[in-house]
Amino acid sequence: MAQSSSMKLLGARNMSCIVERMEWNNKMDLIAYGTEKGEVVIQRLNWQKIVTFPTPGEDVRVRSLSWQMDETLLAVGYSNGKVALLDAESETIISGLIYEDDIKKVYFSKAINCKEGLDSYTCNAKDKHKRYLPKLPPLTNIDPCLKTLDQKSFPKGSPCFLVVIMRSGKVHLLLLGALQAGSIDLTQHVLNPDQFDVYDVRLNGDFNAIYALLRDGQQLKLLHFHNQVLQDSISPMLELASHCAHILETKNYINDTQQCLTEAWETVQLEMDNKLTKYANSQAYGMISAHFLELLVFGYATLEVEEFLTLTEKGFKKIANSVDLSLNNLQGLVFKQLNGAAINMFYFLNTIAGFGRMTHFFEALISPDVASEAMRACGSFLLKVHELQRTIDTLVYDMKLFHSWVIFTILRLSHQEIPDDMVFTGKENLALAEFFCSMEPEIPEPCEDVDISIDKSATTSTTAAAATAATEEELPSDDNPAPSATTRSKFNLERVGQYLENAYLTQPHPVNPAEIWPRLLAENECLAQCNLLVPHDKRLSLIQQRDKMFNAIDAVFHKPTESISASFKLSSTVICGDLQHLHAESAADPDQQSNSDFVNCSYYVHEATRCDMLALTIGRQEAMVLEFSRGEDCLMRCIRVQLQPGPFTAQLQEDYYNLRFVDLQFYNESSLSMLAQTSTTATGARPHSYFLQFSLSAARNHCTQHQLTPLIKLDEATVTHSVHDIPDAAAFKALDGVCEMLAVSGSRKVATVLSDRRRKMTIFEMEIEEEEDDTEMSQTSFLEISKESALATGSIDLEKHCDT
Repeated sequence: MAQSSSMKLLGARNMSCIVERMEWNNKMDLIAYGTEKGEVVIQRLNWQKIVTFPTPGEDVRVRSLSWQMDETLLAVGYSNGKVALLDAESETIISGLIYEDDIKKVYFSKAINCKEGLDSYTCNAKDKHKRYLPKLPPLTNIDPCLKTLDQKSFPKGSPCFLVVIMRSGKVHLLLLGALQAGSIDLTQHVLNPDQFDVYDVRLNGDFNAIYALLRDGQQLKLLHFHNQVLQDSISPMLELASHCAHILETKNYINDTQQCLTEAWETVQLEMDNKLTKYANSQAYGMISAHFLELLVFGYATLEVEEFLTLTEKGFKKIANSVDLSLNNLQGLVFKQLNGAAINMFYFLNTIAGFGRMTHFFEALISPDVASEAMRACGSFLLKVHELQRTIDTLVYDMKLFHSWVIFTILRLSHQEIPDDMVFTGKENLALAEFFCSMEPEIPEPCEDVDISIDKSATTSTTAAAATAATEEELPSDDNPAPSATTRSKFNLERVGQYLENAYLTQPHPVNPAEIWPRLLAENECLAQCNLLVPHDKRLSLIQQRDKMFNAIDAVFHKPTESISASFKLSSTVICGDLQHLHAESAADPDQQSNSDFVNCSYYVHEATRCDMLALTIGRQEAMVLEFSRGEDCLMRCIRVQLQPGPFTAQLQEDYYNLRFVDLQFYNESSLSMLAQTSTTATGARPHSYFLQFSLSAARNHCTQHQLTPLIKLDEATVTHSVHDIPDAAAFKALDGVCEMLAVSGSRKVATVLSDRRRKMTIFEMEIEEEEDDTEMSQTSFLEISKESALATGSIDLEKHCDT
């Protein structure tokens, strides 16, 4: 028996539910598995649970699990089209993607190591922005539970591709989990799209080609696609993807700040509504301004105003302090967070526009005109932020002046002593008069012929009610008297609130006649339309300007997706074997399909020999291993094996005559781990399970070699060998129970087997010395497994301490 097949039991556990997917981390003692409930659980080798991520919805299943190389990041594909990136270290959801179709598989490629040369682009700008841009302040007001999948930060670590394979045949490539790096629809490259299914799609080790294993009618094919853009522009793509990740993080930060702004503004409105607008709502539209102006100019207070001013000085100061605090919080969010995020966004877009001028490297990835337009949109957003900041500053000044005047009036009407510092100057009295006049501005009637008219579909119910109430109060009648209450705030808080609505501004920011620049643009139309200047649209709200900027940014990243997608060229078709006819019910249910034609595959990149290795099963009895050389020879090697004994096979155990494949996975570059069961027709007979470690180096002499031509028919050019006839190639281990799934890790030297209808997980340590090798697993009962599981806990902790 080969030494590599030696196994030592580490433990076994009965799981609380069915386990559908398993995946070992290649560096740490972490295993992730997905349950039938749609949950994802990450635990250690000693069964200690690290974190459990809940299901994203009802009746959602986990389709695929993949660890990022040497990282704690896990990619999860769900049946509802969601792809989530989970961090086992921070126990959080890093980011997520949503697709419209069911996920077949999602995985991380190996780390990208670009070779530097005299004619190649050197990507050396990692986090260079930290030298020039201050770190954005954290948003302490936002609740992390309110964040959606697309509002998280993007992962940091070794650069790699995230590949998302859909059941429909569409494949999406993402670089650093951020940049859409092309897509391909495999149904466009098959002869029978109605008899189609995709099993796996893999990037080659040089990231310039993909292998697609799929069904085309009744044939199992492997399609090889070459991509020239990926070959020529991988290093510039890394640079662009890094900035794309920063831009998307900044977009998420702007969205979070917008959420905080809305919450802060609602707090201001709540303070005003609870304390002040009870009086305002009892007055007819236009009377508040008249009453306050009368009190300011003539010193005469009406009965309604006197009732409003019945608050004591101490009580009103408390109200004023709470409103001022809320407005100051609003000021800080705009001045620090939103303004800083806009500046960061402009920096990243300016850098991308600079990349676009280096056409030798970025011509296929960046359009300079589109990048410049995104910069102008970002500049317009920054101007809108400054406009909102000036509007808030004006409101803060007016509210402070109003609160001081109310306290002054309360003291005067109550015949109390007035401090000398509370006497108002002529300038402050003029500002108060302007504030009172603007408390209840005239709302223009909607007009279909005017561009700045308020669209009913885009206007909020509050604004519509305000316009209706204003019209009714201006035109009272006997049948329709003036309402005693209105939903509109009569302190003109809409001056700020209108910026936080997805609608045109009803009260645009007034133009300062002392400013020369607006007059210069108004007098020179050619200057106003110059592309070198940033446009300032005074009609748009902050939300509309933000969406306009986001759309311009999205257009920047359309070109790399289009260029890479158009560059996929089919270079070779390998016919691996024949399959049965695909029934409609089998195509709809992936589990039924796997039972009718069992196709399982595993992929491994061998860097030492520059080979891409693909192992796959063709039915339950036959498997093959394909090795694609990435050198100039363009060779493909094939090893075709079966579990059935050959005509010259020596006498075997009875079980070895009726074995079938259950699962297979690469253990390392020289070994392939297989899981097999006995197929029996006897009623009530329980099948036996075997773990098979297959040596690829021992079987190399039995492989066939082929030139990678446009069409290769392996079923006609290869010979199938029995695993029992290849010397020193196969080593069997009998397992207890009916085993159905396998997960191995050669770097961690562990193997996990699921049995008992995927409700029992058994973990083995691999590559044990012969004298330490356990007895045959078939001779160990499940009771003994449980006892050994408890005894193995101490040795596991010692091993973990040694590993760390």
